Amino acid sequence: MSSTRPSTARFVTTHSVLSLDARHPLVAKSLVDAHEMHRTVMSGFRGWVEDGDVDARSQMGVLSTWSVDLKAAALVLVVQSRIPGDWDRIPRAAFTAAPHIITVDRTFKLGEVVGFRTVVNPTRSKPSEPAPDRARGVRAAHTTPDHVKRWFARRLQADGDPSTAKDGVARLGATADPDSLGIRMLPTVSSAHRHKPVRIGRAEIRGALTVTDPESLVNVLSNGLGHARAYSCGLVLTR
Repeated sequence: MSSTRPSTARFVTTHSVLSLDARHPLVAKSLVDAHEMHRTVMSGFRGWVEDGDVDARSQMGVLSTWSVDLKAAALVLVVQSRIPGDWDRIPRAAFTAAPHIITVDRTFKLGEVVGFRTVVNPTRSKPSEPAPDRARGVRAAHTTPDHVKRWFARRLQADGDPSTAKDGVARLGATADPDSLGIRMLPTVSSAHRHKPVRIGRAEIRGALTVTDPESLVNVLSNGLGHARAYSCGLVLTR
């Protein structure tokens, strides 16, 4: 099956690397409220789609990830997008350095080994009480590294496997040794927004991938992995 697939696939995107002062009110609010972080990310892309468009983020290919050094009061926010971000709406005082904009243009090859890092929202379906409007169970976050490892392993794609598993899980076009993965549980992020409260479990996964289906890999790199992509989960960074 793998012989009928293209042996290469090209990935083109833009990365904005924002170095921010965690003590600035806008940044501090983004750290404690998941909806505010989403607003901060999306503030760089006004005018590209109609206001209120429900899938604006996915149309523009916006994904993000962030890390914070509390001792240094420093937040590094990486935003990926199909179109360049304009960060003038973030107050200048919130930056510790000018935004760094990178054009990514990379071709992935069958059999290539690439290092990666991702922060994901690894979930499972938990049975719920029967309800007329609820055909599925409730999503619940995995809370241990072993469970996260199994969640990620389900998305690995051995050479010759289809890009979608029989249970509908989208695979990521690469395989890896699950035992070699570095997994770290991260603090939950949440928002008490009265119309849409959220609570998102997160885990960081690092390791090496061997490309088995370049097109599927580029699809995951472009569109993200798993749930909570609007809340800085699912962006896969490679090196």
